[in-house]
Amino acid sequence: MTTADVRLEELELEEWVVAQRWFGSKAREVVHLAVLDVVPLRLEPRLLASVMVEARFAPGTHEVYQVPVAARPAEEGWTEAVIAEQGGLTFYDALADPEEGQALLELMRANARLESEEAVSEFHWVEGTRDPGPSASVRPMGAEQSNSSLVFDEALALKLYRRVEAGINPELELLRFLTEREFESVPALAGWYEYTGRLMEATLGVMQEFLLDARDGWELALEELGTDPEAFLGRVRALGEVTGRLHSVLGSDASNPAFAPEEPSAESLGLLTATVDEEIERIFLELPDDESVEPIRGRGEEVREQLRLLTHAGSTGKVIRTHGDYHLGQTMLAERGWIVLDFEGEPARALPERRRKRSPLRDVAGMMRSFAYAASASEILRGVVPPEDWEMRARDEFLDAYLDSADASLLPAGRHGVEQLLSVFELEKAVYELRYELNNRPDWVRIPVAGILRLLEVPAR
Repeated sequence: MTTADVRLEELELEEWVVAQRWFGSKAREVVHLAVLDVVPLRLEPRLLASVMVEARFAPGTHEVYQVPVAARPAEEGWTEAVIAEQGGLTFYDALADPEEGQALLELMRANARLESEEAVSEFHWVEGTRDPGPSASVRPMGAEQSNSSLVFDEALALKLYRRVEAGINPELELLRFLTEREFESVPALAGWYEYTGRLMEATLGVMQEFLLDARDGWELALEELGTDPEAFLGRVRALGEVTGRLHSVLGSDASNPAFAPEEPSAESLGLLTATVDEEIERIFLELPDDESVEPIRGRGEEVREQLRLLTHAGSTGKVIRTHGDYHLGQTMLAERGWIVLDFEGEPARALPERRRKRSPLRDVAGMMRSFAYAASASEILRGVVPPEDWEMRARDEFLDAYLDSADASLLPAGRHGVEQLLSVFELEKAVYELRYELNNRPDWVRIPVAGILRLLEVPAR
């Protein structure tokens, strides 16, 4: 069997791809779906291939998705994740088959290089990683979202990126950097694989340490808000310390152009301000006739003026590589302490933008907003009203610990300068949240509204 045997009908393939949870553009009309490339990963005894699929939209935009495809004889009666049945073969999503998951692990362990006529897939294994061996157990990791993951022997996890973009994925880049420097508060990188074809070079997947008994940070916050709010405040301090050390390590290598700290350009904060200012103007013109937004109705100009005052408050520190989408849901509490996960950055941003250096305080602002969400979600989801001062105490504990452990040369001078710039990033985040909640969760609108009101009271001089 060869890759020529993969002759998937594009209309049939399109129907299957668009129906998957990981397909990110369900609201857009697919003008055409085409197979860009088929890279063989194994030919015998059964075909396993990485199929690169392009979905085209009007006007002239497109997305590329990775579909690992395996084939079995139709008489075997395979029914899991079937894409098509053609020529006596059943083609299916390979991640539905533990045997094919094992094949991906073996390719990575072997540092394999596989070629088609016009493309190459290269697999890499990090020396020193515990090898689970050829008899490793394989299972999917929970519900599928924008990516797909497999767990091997409850020790390693392979994240396969469904939507792929040209360039190195920031998750691979940051995990490799942090693992090489033995930073213990991330899941260690174990391997990765990548694609080089006619149209792009791209990261297809990463293998990393799997933390079996770790607790999700968001779920832990909601649980302890209902049982022992003080206990979680103690954990918040430890999280602030980890975050400060994370940023210190990410800003520690001046010899590496991709990671060296830089002075922000004169235009960078101005560009941020202009973007946020435009969003404020737009969203305040579109506020619905709803009591949830009454506290901020008609105050758009006041919010924009506060943004201008905060922006001119002083120094901005340096820009470095950051997490990019930092909140409680991107953390886990393990036996060795807090672990930071998912370094892909904000999924709505293009890959070059996700790799851009930014102020570390943008990550801090994301976590501050996450505390606000946890306090409100405790009441909305679980009927538990947290102590009135819990959010502010969480903010203070986190920021105090962060400033004690972060490299001060990366930050604005002085606590006041830090808080001023932090307010800019929090305002950016709260305005984004307001639009999102108005469109998706009207019952949650009061959370960003409260955040905007609090930021209106921040002294800007």
